[in-house]
Amino acid sequence: MNTHTWQMLAIYMVLAANLSEQQALKQTCPSCYASQLCNCSSMGLDFIPPGLTAKITVLNLAHNRIKHIQSQDLQQAVNLRALLLQSNKISSIDEDSFQSLAKLELLDLSNNSLAHLSPRWFGRLSSLQHLHLQGNSYRDLGQSSPFSSLRNLSSLHLGNPWFSVIRQGNFEGIEFLHKLWIDGSNLSQYEQGSLQSIKEIKHMIINIRDINVFSEIVRDLLHSVIWLEVRRITFSTTEEMQVLRVMSSSFAKKISLRKTLLTDATVPEIASILEDMPKLVELELVNCRLLGTGQWKMQIQAKQSQTLRVFTIKKLSIEEFYLFTDLQAVEGLLSLFTRVTVQNTKVFLVPCRISQNLRSLEYLDLSANLLGDLSLQHSACQGGWPSLQTLNLSQNSLSDLEMTSRSLSHLGNLIVLDISQNNFGEIPNACKWPENLKYLNLSSTQIPKVTSCIPRTLEVLDVSANNLKEFELQLPSLKELYLTGNQLKTLPGAAPIPNLVALSVRRNKLNSFSKEAFESFRRMELLDASDNNFICSCEFLSFIHHEARIGQVLVGWPDKYVCDSPLAVRGAQVGTVHLSLMECHRSLVVSLICVLVFLVILLLVAISYKYHMVWYLRMTWAWLQAKRKPKRAPPKDICYDAFVSYSENDSDWVENTMVRELEQACPPFRLCLHKRDFVPGKWIVDNIIDSIEKSHKTLFVLSEHFVQSEWCKYELDFSHFRLFDENNDAAILVLLEPIQSNVIPKRFCKLRKIMNTKTYLEWPAGEEQQQQQFWFNLKIALRS
Repeated sequence: MNTHTWQMLAIYMVLAANLSEQQALKQTCPSCYASQLCNCSSMGLDFIPPGLTAKITVLNLAHNRIKHIQSQDLQQAVNLRALLLQSNKISSIDEDSFQSLAKLELLDLSNNSLAHLSPRWFGRLSSLQHLHLQGNSYRDLGQSSPFSSLRNLSSLHLGNPWFSVIRQGNFEGIEFLHKLWIDGSNLSQYEQGSLQSIKEIKHMIINIRDINVFSEIVRDLLHSVIWLEVRRITFSTTEEMQVLRVMSSSFAKKISLRKTLLTDATVPEIASILEDMPKLVELELVNCRLLGTGQWKMQIQAKQSQTLRVFTIKKLSIEEFYLFTDLQAVEGLLSLFTRVTVQNTKVFLVPCRISQNLRSLEYLDLSANLLGDLSLQHSACQGGWPSLQTLNLSQNSLSDLEMTSRSLSHLGNLIVLDISQNNFGEIPNACKWPENLKYLNLSSTQIPKVTSCIPRTLEVLDVSANNLKEFELQLPSLKELYLTGNQLKTLPGAAPIPNLVALSVRRNKLNSFSKEAFESFRRMELLDASDNNFICSCEFLSFIHHEARIGQVLVGWPDKYVCDSPLAVRGAQVGTVHLSLMECHRSLVVSLICVLVFLVILLLVAISYKYHMVWYLRMTWAWLQAKRKPKRAPPKDICYDAFVSYSENDSDWVENTMVRELEQACPPFRLCLHKRDFVPGKWIVDNIIDSIEKSHKTLFVLSEHFVQSEWCKYELDFSHFRLFDENNDAAILVLLEPIQSNVIPKRFCKLRKIMNTKTYLEWPAGEEQQQQQFWFNLKIALRS
């Protein structure tokens, strides 16, 4: 084989291998085949799928059983931006496994089984910004820095329950971090200066128990940490607090204590340390525990902090909270606070003196506590909270809305008030509120209606989840109204709230809204009417399809707007439904159908008249009746020699000439004439049929008057049907005057046929000799 053949064979083998890897990838993780986002999480994989290509930017392999990462596993995924490998069983990684991932920005190796960290793993990850390594089994970070090449690193999460040593140089190469999270619950050894290489850490979270180690860490971070969050540490004795005196020199702006134990002995020490911190602005206690009742033995007399402005307590557990004192010892520290949050801490009273000392307070959150009507009246005493602008009293034990409003009425600067999720039940007709109140939240307060108790100064009102059935309050300044979760069937009227900009009627009983109601809110910019059961009527759909602003104004459009009826479109999005003309204009369509039917009937009548359809129908009816009778009457029932059929215009000849000649003959003939012998009151057709049946012959006096006669057309000619249908010779034709065949109407088809095939008698007018012969022949025909 020559060289060219070998080259082609090699190319073929490479292509075949790539094709087989792509097929394997498609089978192993289908989402990787056609998308840049490859999600293979929780699929029970124990290896990285083969066939990963350069088009993949996000690879999620979390929650599998992968144990080892090999060099070739990620070699082709050169455009990978995020690699998620958390919660596997990874215990080993080839040193060049990440070598091709120069564009990688996020690497998550948390919650695996890595017993050590190698700097070579991260050597080529020049774009890496987020690295998660917590939850493994390594005890240290090695003798040098594993992160020295990560110049763009922004967040670093590391540590685990076995992590015990931090050495100097472990963080070399890192200068700035947005977040550093160290799980050091069992950290026992920290070499001084290990974190000094990092110039700035915006947010540092450290989970630690050893106060001495924590003190050494703080010493290295005095000027670099902006927000220090400490978790699971215990401050139980004053001796331990002396170790932390170094914190008083920290430049941190925010201190957070989470799941921390405090005692009556250590609270004054912590307060003293925090007071001395030169840049501290915010203090936060979350899920902490306080052993004591506020009987602090060492009164806090240190200089007041000039920078601390924000104080937050969330879910502070005080086992004997009902024995807690009035906190006189800390009154002097409160005057500069501007924001205070005390949530879910079983506060049932704020002493009046504390409230009066909060002179700079602008924001107060006392939600999820135990404040009642009387305790609120005492807490918001005269002179208390003089600068307060925002007050949150939601989820307390308030029950009297009139008393609540009166207790707060002296707060002249109060703008925002949240008293939601209290059980007021009833709402009075008049209340006294702070004069500058702009925002009021009364959601989930069990009020059955809204009254003039609501202040007219409001710009924002939230009365969601109250089972309100209507809203007719006059609020001229209102800009935002929230009515979610009520029982409204229509939009509120626009006239009482002319300046409304935003309205929420989500989850009500609204089934539609008209163009007029929508356009009546002239300043409306946002309308949330989602999650209602809409009746998709023609009027509603017409408005929706032709209103240009619907997509801009309706919040959640079109996904959250679904038809509930008619049944045929239930579940369909309102914007996609188009009803038929019949469904939308039923009355008009029915009217048009009626008019059309009338016109058709009119047309049929005209056609019937023109083409003698009535004649044919009546002829058919008479024929059907005649069919039920015997074809010929018995001889005993024959009463006449002949029934004479003639036109009224020929009556003179018939009655004065023919009747005299025949009835005066010897022997005389008995003739049946309609004028003389028809039974009065009997239907003429029945008279005709009976007379024909009782006559031996039927004598037709033919003339142009006969074939044009209406009487013959609609009455007499019914007799033809029976006579001609029986194919007998009972008919005698007398031609009174010559008749052209084209004059005879088409409906007399059998008559024309008989005239063409049978001999008829022609009346010789003006020739007496021939007239004698005519009478002779006629009499012979009648006797035959």
